[in-house]
Amino acid sequence: MAGHDAVLSALGAGNSLRSEIASRAVAALVPAMRARGIKRVIYLSAFGVGETLEQASLVQRLAYRTLLRRIFADKAKADSMLRQSDLDWTLVYPTVLTNGVRTGKYRVGERLAMTGMPRISRADVASFMLAQVSSAEWLRRTAVISY
Repeated sequence: MAGHDAVLSALGAGNSLRSEIASRAVAALVPAMRARGIKRVIYLSAFGVGETLEQASLVQRLAYRTLLRRIFADKAKADSMLRQSDLDWTLVYPTVLTNGVRTGKYRVGERLAMTGMPRISRADVASFMLAQVSSAEWLRRTAVISY
């Protein structure tokens, strides 16, 4: 991190349904950023984690409360750790990620209406996250992103 102005984190649990990678990574990330004087972090979480669960469609809630329950609990813990820190965080909550191309045509808000299982490409999420490095619009806020 030395010599950098911001941290972008897009860690995922991969194929493991029992991973604690999010909370373990944030537990190491926060003090490392403080030690190097870096304040800005843009952090990829997941739609359906924490308060965003109440925005989810019925189909989404069923998946999040069953298949992804442990991963999402760990992500919620990590998100809480960032919110409680003195860092300048932005939490990004994408819907189902795809390997599609960057379109630049997506919706971002603290709340988005959802039906079914909406998707968004990793390329569009990455583009949004990179833009946040030089923007204060989503500073210390939660950004839900989807098509």
